[in-house]
Amino acid sequence: MRILVLEDEPQLARHVTRALERHGHEATACHDGAEGCKVALEYAPDLIVLDLNLPNLDGLSVLARLKESRLPARVIILTARGDVEHRVKGLKAGADDYLAKPFSMEELIARIEALGRRGGSPSPSESLRVADLQVDIQSRRVARSGQTLALSPREFDVLLVLAREPGRVFSRTELCERVWQRDYEYDTRTVEILIARLRKKVDAGFASALIHTIRSVGYTLRPGDAPVREDKSHDTEAV
Repeated sequence: MRILVLEDEPQLARHVTRALERHGHEATACHDGAEGCKVALEYAPDLIVLDLNLPNLDGLSVLARLKESRLPARVIILTARGDVEHRVKGLKAGADDYLAKPFSMEELIARIEALGRRGGSPSPSESLRVADLQVDIQSRRVARSGQTLALSPREFDVLLVLAREPGRVFSRTELCERVWQRDYEYDTRTVEILIARLRKKVDAGFASALIHTIRSVGYTLRPGDAPVREDKSHDTEAV
């Protein structure tokens, strides 16, 4: 990923960019909020690590300007420990995650890579089709063989992850990372429950199943005769 680090402490910014580069990312840093906005628009990063305490333009103002510019980059905020008010403001303003200072570099890298696995924002007009299943992203409507399926918001989110890469097997942990923003908001048992509900709505009453369990690996969405693609980059787990 291309990552922009907006951090007012040069030494910390240098440590973060070097750590990102060691993990195979392209990273650059800026120490000023106003300048950071310009760099972000020119650099077009996939993700921004954003400190709230920036000179000339604070982090929340930077975030607001970037959202106004419709920059699609994901944002992880760095904030002082216990600064709940700014965390909430940042998340409401469009940040994807936050991390309190002081922080573990390993945790920052893990959170960045989890955000990267979720992928970018979908085009609002995008519609996905797998066999006779159609998923409309803008309206969040799902239909199979022309029959509308009533899904809860979380059921739709899980189905969307599967529909974006039909035939690929997702572990329960990766589905959690793709759907939920915080690791304390879920456990992998939640995914099992949502998959069971989806099976009743997506597959029950139809001639063939689209949602499949791959034993000891995870779940996939595919027609019965389509090949299975396992992702070896993630740890597998019993399902």
